[in-house]
Amino acid sequence: MTAPSTTTSFQRFPPRVRTFWALFASWVAADFVTKRIAEDTLTLHVPRTVVGDFVRFTLTYNPGAAMNFSLGDASRVMFTVIATVMLVVIYRMYRQTPDRDVWQAAALALVAGGALGNLLDRLRSARGVVDFIDVGLGDVRFWTFNVADIGVTCGAALLAILLWVRPDPTE
Repeated sequence: MTAPSTTTSFQRFPPRVRTFWALFASWVAADFVTKRIAEDTLTLHVPRTVVGDFVRFTLTYNPGAAMNFSLGDASRVMFTVIATVMLVVIYRMYRQTPDRDVWQAAALALVAGGALGNLLDRLRSARGVVDFIDVGLGDVRFWTFNVADIGVTCGAALLAILLWVRPDPTE
């Protein structure tokens, strides 16, 4: 008689796979839930104080890209195409990531989760991406952003650091 396996089916996958898919799914879910809460509880363009004047929640819709970059009437279509292409590129990078490289898998998961979160908003509504995190002091404010944007920014920064400090594979 053999002892039953104590590992779950998910644990049988390599660390890269476990890290990427768990973080990716969690990030997309967190982004989706926080955006729906923001839409249900906030009034458009009316700030709600969270941490003094430094952090506020202010519901806005961004039909453009980061920092309100716009391509005019073509914004929704073009940014949807760009996000889709980027998700394919990120997936290819993920597939080439070594099985034990959880840091690169995590970086790619954050970028992909954020990209998918904002893509879902573009597909869901012509109003654009739901943004609600408002940081600054007084009238000096950063661009309003969301959980997806945090994933893209942190994931891209982590990926850049990882690729920068790694030895050159051609040497």
